[in-house]
Amino acid sequence: MNILFPDINPYKQHQLAVDDLHTLYVEESGNAQGIPVLFIHGGPGGGTSGTHRKFFDPEKYRIILFDQRGCGQSTPHAELTDNNTQQLIGDIEKIREYLNIDQWLLFGGSWGSTLSLLYAESFPERVSGMILRGIFLCRERDIHWFYQEGASAIFPDYWQEYQKVIPAQERGDMLQAYYQRLTSDNDIARMSAAKAWSIWEGRCSTLNPNNDVVDHFGAPHIALAMARIEAHYFINKAFIDTNQIIRDAHKIQHIPTVIVHGRYDMVCPIEQAFALQQALPQAELHIVRDAGHSAFEPGITDNLIKATKQFSLSKA
Repeated sequence: MNILFPDINPYKQHQLAVDDLHTLYVEESGNAQGIPVLFIHGGPGGGTSGTHRKFFDPEKYRIILFDQRGCGQSTPHAELTDNNTQQLIGDIEKIREYLNIDQWLLFGGSWGSTLSLLYAESFPERVSGMILRGIFLCRERDIHWFYQEGASAIFPDYWQEYQKVIPAQERGDMLQAYYQRLTSDNDIARMSAAKAWSIWEGRCSTLNPNNDVVDHFGAPHIALAMARIEAHYFINKAFIDTNQIIRDAHKIQHIPTVIVHGRYDMVCPIEQAFALQQALPQAELHIVRDAGHSAFEPGITDNLIKATKQFSLSKA
């Protein structure tokens, strides 16, 4: 079974101003002459960590990580102004131009798969391949499943904790109720909602309970950015058209694509990966039978690293 590569440090770090308000943290590690790969993190609002470099052989890849608007080491933190999907797609293209890269491999999970697909559909000529995990099509029903009714039936105990922040009379629209609190001027209510929102996601992300994942999601800096930005995006239907990813999939049917999805993914049910593979018949779909949503479950990690190794061999 493939495991993560050893820890490495970046050889370059950048603060890239993409407009008058937002500055993005961008880093490069691995081999400066290697295959360019862009790690696109989840959330939206999840940010990157050093562990994300470890999916790639540092001798073969030029590994590029960045924190999307409002999260991680990008500034201003948890900012919603001028923060939407079209601007994130534009930011990725600005990073590519700034780093003088002609084509790159996209590696994204969950919301990172969403943004990878949307960027590829906008700039197909700039994408040499995609490795995608935990497919999230960002349709209204996909958002409803996790934040209103669906996952609640699988994790009723965790859902009860998630509901506690919201009065009973507002629970008919949990997304709207959370959004109001996450965008309020009440610091205590805002942070309480952020932690409940993020911990719900962390608890549901793995097949087996994992306190490290829950603690990471519940850390205040991470929770505030992720909860605020996710709620902002999802209440606006991700700033995309209905079923836009599948509608425009014909634009990327020539791009080599590997899809890895846990059979028991309760954050992004596997039907989304299946629908994507039907729209991209050239894509490989690997269903991991003993995994949920997290990239760090052994079967998911194994398949992702297998894909990065195979891609590096094809480009040798």
